[in-house]
Amino acid sequence: MTRGFFPGALFRGLALRVLFFLSLALLPIGLIAIVQTQQLSQQTQTNAELSLLAVTEQASFAETEILQEAFGAAETLGPVVKLMHDDPERCSEFLGAYKEASAIYSLVGFIAADGIMTCSSADAPFDFSSDPEFLAMKENPRRQASSTSNGSLSRRPVTVVSLPVFKAREFVGAVFISIPFTAFDNLDKPELPRNPVALLTFNQRGEILTSDHALDINEAEVPPDIALSLFTGDQRIVFRAANKNGIERAYAIQPIVRDVAYAMSVWPTDTPFLQTDLTARAAAMLPIVMWAASLVVAFWALNRLAIRHIRKLGRQMRRFALNRTLPSKTLGYGVPTELVDMESAFIEMGESILRDEATLEDSLREKNILLKEVHHRVKNNLQLISSIMNMQIRQAKTADASFVLRRLQDRILSLATVHKNLYQNDNLERVEAKALLQEIVGQLLSVGLAPGSNVAISQDYATVSLDADDAAPLTLLVSEALTNALKYIPQNPETPKKISIQLTSSAPELAELTIVNTVGGAPVEEGTGLGSKLILAFARQLNGQVDVNDDGELYTLRIVFPVPLQRKQILDY
Repeated sequence: MTRGFFPGALFRGLALRVLFFLSLALLPIGLIAIVQTQQLSQQTQTNAELSLLAVTEQASFAETEILQEAFGAAETLGPVVKLMHDDPERCSEFLGAYKEASAIYSLVGFIAADGIMTCSSADAPFDFSSDPEFLAMKENPRRQASSTSNGSLSRRPVTVVSLPVFKAREFVGAVFISIPFTAFDNLDKPELPRNPVALLTFNQRGEILTSDHALDINEAEVPPDIALSLFTGDQRIVFRAANKNGIERAYAIQPIVRDVAYAMSVWPTDTPFLQTDLTARAAAMLPIVMWAASLVVAFWALNRLAIRHIRKLGRQMRRFALNRTLPSKTLGYGVPTELVDMESAFIEMGESILRDEATLEDSLREKNILLKEVHHRVKNNLQLISSIMNMQIRQAKTADASFVLRRLQDRILSLATVHKNLYQNDNLERVEAKALLQEIVGQLLSVGLAPGSNVAISQDYATVSLDADDAAPLTLLVSEALTNALKYIPQNPETPKKISIQLTSSAPELAELTIVNTVGGAPVEEGTGLGSKLILAFARQLNGQVDVNDDGELYTLRIVFPVPLQRKQILDY
């Protein structure tokens, strides 16, 4: 029996099972390593974000310094203008002198609660009562920063910081300072390890205050679906989003003036600050590498110590099972003692099996010789009885006695033929039906069919292997059926006559015997006479089913019987 490969055999192998259980053993260590790797990755990501925020803080240093100084100046000027706003000339002279001293501001002024500016460095009154920024300040007095591309007085782009002024907790106006955009451009920019794509500042309403490029360029880098006002808390934030052109960017936001102004830097996603360093990558691969290395070492050790020797021992066993050959060489040096003991036990078992098989073969050969001798002697004895009956037939005084003895002699010769085939065949358990029936039919036709009878004989035998116990009843059945056919064949020489014997294999382990002969015109009475009884008895011995058909011209006897490959139970009749 050959061993077929199927997927289930692979998963029942020793190597895979050991690797599976080793993987389970390494699972807790692997989980710990994964958790530690995740923590390291998170820490690395946090460090990258902190680096990005630090660079953002450095990049926005000039804007932060100017805005913080402006708010500091507004806080300083608040108490002064609160005392001097009743004297517009004096107040304007003071603010004008402060503007000239600062050298970066385009306008410094104080707007009263009614929206009229009478105290400013411009030294001219101006009505801000309908200005949206002033109305917002009046509605919610607090520090504010805003920008405009067309200042009310300077008519140029400016950033305006404003600070409310209270007197006895009552809003009396606001100090404001206008910073031209050129003031941010003229400051020295710090040297950065890498410059952002864009850098801008925005107020608490999400409005852009300053930008390092043209305003339309920086606005294109702002994420369109995210309002900047969402990031006006105290937390520093790093996030990723797509800009207006659909390009993914990294954004870093941090406060530069508490609750008023915020700086945002825009970076490409491949910036080195955001890339996981080699250590983090190696740490991320560590659990997998450790697991793989452990399995490789375990498999190598298992294969070297056991599996290859077990496979070799298995090949020795299969070779012994196929051709009974014991190994000429042992497993060799360095093999574990358990496997050496297994090989020694296998060799001892194989030698014992070979000795037992040799003994059994000798015994079987002797039994076959004795059994063939028995069949040969039985055949000789049956032929001796047939010869004695020949002498008795010649001395018979009546034709009936001679016929009865002749019929008995045919049955004895049929049995002798069976025993002859058995001792001539090497297989004492199976007999080829074709050779057996050809010899039996030939003997009966040579004796029972007179010369010139003009009977057409047809024989067709399939290759059917019979059990030795079925050979005798089949032979005797054919002998009785053919004798009956010869008995009832028409005697008129002008009448067409035929006898047909056919043996076919109608199905696996099933045979069909059909004997057809011409009758003399009158139906044969079924079940009368010793011949018909013997036919039914032999068919029952064969466990067969008998079907007889007589249409007045042809008599058909059909018997279907099993021919199992294994010995079958014979029913007693």
